[in-house]
Amino acid sequence: MSDVRDTIYALSSGALPSGVAVIRLSGPDVSNVLATMVRGDVPARHASFKTIRTRNAEILDRGLVILFPGPNSFTGEDVLEFHLHGGRAVVEAIYRELGSYERLRQATAGEFTRRAFENGKLDLIEIEGLADLIGSETEMQRRLAVEHSSGGLSAVYQGWASRLTYGRALIEAELDFADEDDVPGSVSDQIWADIAQLKAEIESHLAQASAGEIIRDGFNVVIAGLPNAGKSSLMNALVRRDVAIVTDVAGTTRDLLTVDLDIDGYLVRLHDTAGLRDTDEVVEREGIRRARVAMDNADLVLYVEDSSVNASDRLLPAGALLVGTKGDLPLRSDEAYELIVSASHAQQLDKLRELIGTKLRGKVHPQSMAIPSRARHKDSLVKCLDALGLALVGDGRDLDLRAEDLRLAGDALGRITGKVDVENLLDVIFGEFCIGK
Repeated sequence: MSDVRDTIYALSSGALPSGVAVIRLSGPDVSNVLATMVRGDVPARHASFKTIRTRNAEILDRGLVILFPGPNSFTGEDVLEFHLHGGRAVVEAIYRELGSYERLRQATAGEFTRRAFENGKLDLIEIEGLADLIGSETEMQRRLAVEHSSGGLSAVYQGWASRLTYGRALIEAELDFADEDDVPGSVSDQIWADIAQLKAEIESHLAQASAGEIIRDGFNVVIAGLPNAGKSSLMNALVRRDVAIVTDVAGTTRDLLTVDLDIDGYLVRLHDTAGLRDTDEVVEREGIRRARVAMDNADLVLYVEDSSVNASDRLLPAGALLVGTKGDLPLRSDEAYELIVSASHAQQLDKLRELIGTKLRGKVHPQSMAIPSRARHKDSLVKCLDALGLALVGDGRDLDLRAEDLRLAGDALGRITGKVDVENLLDVIFGEFCIGK
């Protein structure tokens, strides 16, 4: 990361051309830039319509100028925004002028948000929530991201960390001042019951991690079955557009094909797969291998069969839904399908979407959106629980060792919010942002 004494700038709005382009600056030279490029007073936190000029008084554009003095700004530094016409030439002209200043440079990906973290304006969960909010595509993703970016999940972890700190303080007091009258005799009755309750709360919270991951990353539905069962036709019908090639030739689908679907505000990822059969064809065999891996990792498998012909060589995985296709043709009477659909006549497709939604909600039923949603959250919570388990077992261990367990538990929580030992995570997290955020 470059020297934070630099003042950084970047386009913080959408791709050009656009109706409005927002160029954001942050750093110690903001006041100098404002004084030389804009004439007249610019009241803090008020949109002022101004002419933006070069240092040689050449007019670059006219637009809104907003100044956010630090530390009460997004980054904690002085921040300046130019709201200009969104033409490429306009933005390039502003960039040329800003680039002529000695201590100004273009921002790297996520650098504005990284400065907000380093200046204590946001913690890592809030930053991840902000990135998720920018990338959200469904209503439930938006709700989860808003909860995280607004500090709801951080408040939960901070509350737990405070309870651990209080427990450690009582233990340290007993260890250091055991002979003093104003220090309670044994801390066990005061803190271990609460630590046990805390452990139970974290276990319940961790159990919601899979729900958070599904909301954020999507509910994976794999469409599987024998060749020519109608898998690709079913995918096209569900998403209401042609995304998969459909032919009468067995083995047309050779690789995984993924498309996103919004069901009841949740992101559902549909995966079309190669038909399951024995084959000597190298490419098709690799596609079948990938299909089996996808089935193993799926949240739900739709096993598709042509309901108009006799079943053969069925490879129905445990927990899969058996779906009949080609329901517009005469039905074979010896099979019991969960549902029979017709892709070509759009029969029962809404019922199938409802069924997928029901299965999804069976796995995702959070009482609150303050739930973990990333693997790193889960990993740190597991480490926290392991440390709490050691502290509670005791087994004759010295009190100072059990206090150390509580410290390790607190550190694990601190790594989630960024309070402890997260330097190696920063480049990864901030790399998720676009330039200008």
